[in-house]
Amino acid sequence: MHRSAPRLSRLLACAAVPVMLVAVGCSSDSGSGSDGKKDEGSSSGSPSAEPSASAVAPAKFTDLPDPCSSVAKKTVEDLVPDAKKKNGTAGRSNDLSIRGNCSWNGLDDKGVDGSQYRWLDVGFTRFDSDQALGSGAERATADYTKQVARAKVAEGAKKIAAEPATGLGEGATVVTYAMKQTDEDFEHATVVARTGNVVVTLTYNGAGYAGAKTPSASDISKGALKAAKEAVAAVEAKAGSAAATPPAKDGDKAGDDAKKDDKKSDA
Repeated sequence: MHRSAPRLSRLLACAAVPVMLVAVGCSSDSGSGSDGKKDEGSSSGSPSAEPSASAVAPAKFTDLPDPCSSVAKKTVEDLVPDAKKKNGTAGRSNDLSIRGNCSWNGLDDKGVDGSQYRWLDVGFTRFDSDQALGSGAERATADYTKQVARAKVAEGAKKIAAEPATGLGEGATVVTYAMKQTDEDFEHATVVARTGNVVVTLTYNGAGYAGAKTPSASDISKGALKAAKEAVAAVEAKAGSAAATPPAKDGDKAGDDAKKDDKKSDA
């Protein structure tokens, strides 16, 4: 009896081994079987279930035209007779693809009838799309609103009037006012227009010196609108020319080279 007790213990221990292996096998199968696949599927699908931040719309324009060439020479001659610099004076800019301006001024001496002074200035500001700041068009719209508000509160301005202008991009406003400068009565017109992600700001003003008649607000406004339409058209033409001549891709270039080689071999 004393010898059978140890033998019985050994048999029970050996019998318990397959049970433990089966238990271990079941626990490992739970991760690699169909349930495991379900877990993997749910974990891989969780990121797509979360809403992702929507990308902002790309900017329409990636460059700006030369401000001094944006208004036709004939228009400059009509609006600024006897301009000091026919080709205009370019303003300083750290990046002409983002910001630029050009101005013309001149005094047309009429002899005993006095003199007529005119000033014309055109400026461009381009906004890129930014995930944190918004699309270029949205940023340009905000700046457009700011520039119109600024024109309406020019220091010393009188008889301020503002009205929408048609045929200028996605939106435009012309602000007119009178102002006393250098002891003379000046008439001013500021046109602010937005096309895509670019804001065009054009100012035109004039006065009569030495007894010459002050230009009418209507004439100054018409001149400003004419020049502004040309400036906006220059911005839009810049994008059109870029779209018409897209840069050649490496694959396209390789294809052209292959075609040339085929023609040579045929010859």
